[in-house]
Parts: sequence; structure tokens; C-alpha cells
Amino acid sequence: MVGLSACGSSDSPGSESGGSGSGSKTVTLVAHDSWAVSKNVIAAFEKQSGYKVRVLEDGDAGQAVNKAILTKDNPQGDVFFGVDNTLLSRALDNDLFQSYEPKGADKIEARYRADQDKHRVTPIDTGDICVNYDKAYFSEHKLAPPTSYDDLIKPAYKNLLVTENASTSSPGLGFLLGTAAKYGDDGWEGYWKKLKANGVKVVDGWEQAYNEEFSGSAGGKKAKADRPLVVSYASSPPAEVIYADPKPTTAPTGVAAGTCFRQVEYAGLLSNAKNAEGGKALLDFLLTKTFQDDMPLNMFVYPVVEGAQVPEEFTKYGPQAKDPETMDPAKIADNRDDWVKSWTSLVLK
Repeated sequence: MVGLSACGSSDSPGSESGGSGSGSKTVTLVAHDSWAVSKNVIAAFEKQSGYKVRVLEDGDAGQAVNKAILTKDNPQGDVFFGVDNTLLSRALDNDLFQSYEPKGADKIEARYRADQDKHRVTPIDTGDICVNYDKAYFSEHKLAPPTSYDDLIKPAYKNLLVTENASTSSPGLGFLLGTAAKYGDDGWEGYWKKLKANGVKVVDGWEQAYNEEFSGSAGGKKAKADRPLVVSYASSPPAEVIYADPKPTTAPTGVAAGTCFRQVEYAGLLSNAKNAEGGKALLDFLLTKTFQDDMPLNMFVYPVVEGAQVPEEFTKYGPQAKDPETMDPAKIADNRDDWVKSWTSLVLK
């Protein structure tokens, strides 16, 4: 479901509709549902730039990217945030973005940069897609939590894992790519056959998987969820601590360190943006220390700009994976659609 939220006013001076346009003082950001930023941070941008920010949250990242491609000739906004390395080639091949290198791009850590020749996208954050586990469940059942992909297909973990649909969800696709990186072109399908036989459950997106199906999340506890394993992020345990009241001394969830895939999220100026100048100003802002320092405890991702601060809660409860699976973007581009098609036939039918 598409929701529209405003960071600041959606009213544009001189515009009854408040929409973006040439000369408009409103800039519209299209993002996935996990977009979040502190009000004072957006207020600082609005004061400094003179633009008001509208945010259109358009579903899970996979859904948001697909919709942005379908509407590229008459886009819903000016800047798109949330296309990641698993979907980047699809966005670039469909000419979703126009070239723009934001101020401060030279401060982005080199390992996260992409599309260096054309500057159609800008890295904004990074994180690790990993299986999370409910510590209480495994303690109560006197069962060691899984630590690897191999563990997930063992009988001890039958009917315990929920993951997201690889065709509609970026963490679901990241988990699929992690298994492809781990087991290779000839081995990943065999792995998924075993995972399906071991009772993996597939739902559309992260919100449903984590907040409704996963017994270790605050939402899952309320819903009496029965899946103690979920595909989520290495930074999810800090979120469980920070949002808990009272705060626990240790995170109630953990990460299976051998199931991680490194994700990088990008933003770009949409090809037919009606307010390109406002979009450029917003992209500049996303690389400032103000935004990069604010981002971890709002979206639970890591900054990509040198010198940005990583909160203590991250290093204590959700450190980055030491040896995550990775995949060359060219290999993702060459294989992703075929892999998702095969995965869909294998797992969902």
C-alpha cells in the first residue's frame, strides 16, 4: 500500500497543488517504506535550502523500484532513494536516473561507489542482510541457533525460517543472491530445494516477515508469531534494544553471522524530475554529516561517508558482518532475472 507522509509542509508557495515542478519550492522524495529521518534534520535542510520536502513511501524496495520504472516518463517525484546493489542494473538499464554528482561525493568510501563514469546514482548507506534469530526460543528449546546457510537446511530447524519474496523484496533478493554467491551457479537451486523441504515460509515483504511472522520482534510477540528465524539485517538487534521500554541489557535477537550478504543503497535524480534543482539540493544534503550521522538510528543502516559517526548501540548490538557474501554488480545484472524466475518456479509453485 502506498502511503504519503510529509516531512515539513507539502504546501508549495505559489502552487495550489503543492507538487514539484520547475521553480517549485517543494521537492519530492520517492522511497521505500523504511525511509526515516529526524524532523530536526529535515527542518535543517528546509531552512538551509528553501525547499519543502514531500516523501512518498512506495512499498518494499523491490516494489518501489518497479513502480518508479513504470512511471519514469511522468515520475511521482524528483529523487528516488532505496535502490540497492541487487536491483541497481535494472534501474540503470531502464534509464531511471539522470547524471548528477552531488557535493561531498568525494567523501564516499571507495568500496561503496558505483556507476563512476556517469554518476547516475549516489551511495547513501550500507548494511548486511542476514538471518536473525529469537534468542528466547532457542534457549527455551535448548537448541543452538543456526550460524550458517548449511545449518538452515538441517532437520533441527524445520519450519522455523521466514523469508521475503525475492521478486518483490530487496532483503528477499539479497538472501537469494547470498545463497547464489555461497553455492555457485550450479548449487544454489539444490540448496533452495532443501530449504523448501525444510519448511521455509515466504511472504511478500520485510514488514510482514519481521513484524508479523518473526517471534523475536516486538511486533511478532504481540502477534504471537511462531517463526524464530527471519531474513532481516545485522542492524535489527540494536533496533529491538533501542525501541524497547524498558531497554534490555542485551539484545533479544541475534544474527547468524554466516548468512550475511552486503547491501548498498543508492539515491538518484529521476530522469524526468520536474524539480531537478530541488532534487540536486536534496541529494547534496543526503551526503552531509548531518544526515549521515542521523541515519543509523532511524533506518538502522551504516553511513558511507568518511567521518560519519556509527552509534555505540551498533557496535555493541549489531556490528557489520566480518565476512559477508558479496557479488559483482555485473554478475547480478547478468543473472538476477533468470535466478528470480527459477527461484519463483522452484519455491513458490
